[in-house]
Amino acid sequence: QVQLVESGGGLVQAGGSLRLSCTVSGSAFSINNMGWHRQAPGKQRELVAETTSDGRTNYPDSVKGRFTTSRDNAKNTVYLQMNSLKPVDTAVYYCNARVRRYINSDYRDYWGQGTQVTVSS
Repeated sequence: QVQLVESGGGLVQAGGSLRLSCTVSGSAFSINNMGWHRQAPGKQRELVAETTSDGRTNYPDSVKGRFTTSRDNAKNTVYLQMNSLKPVDTAVYYCNARVRRYINSDYRDYWGQGTQVTVSS
């Protein structure tokens, strides 16, 4: 069983910062991409940040320069540092990871339970 456990959400004022963490637990032979998505009420889930196993990162223009993702492969953990937060960043943030559970299995996407981030104006 693979589980993704997130932490770090909360309420912050505009211009503030938050740091999210997500740890993959359970049977994981290897982890490929790890990343973050968010979903605001009435909107589709969208990519916020992703990082490959060798540390390359990708961000949409909406968060570029404000959000930074990083990972600690030894801890199977991915982080999302969010700075200069805006009210439009308010959403439920989900981490995801592409995991190969065993040496002879395929990669499969797993998702965390989501953590609420609320930015007040």
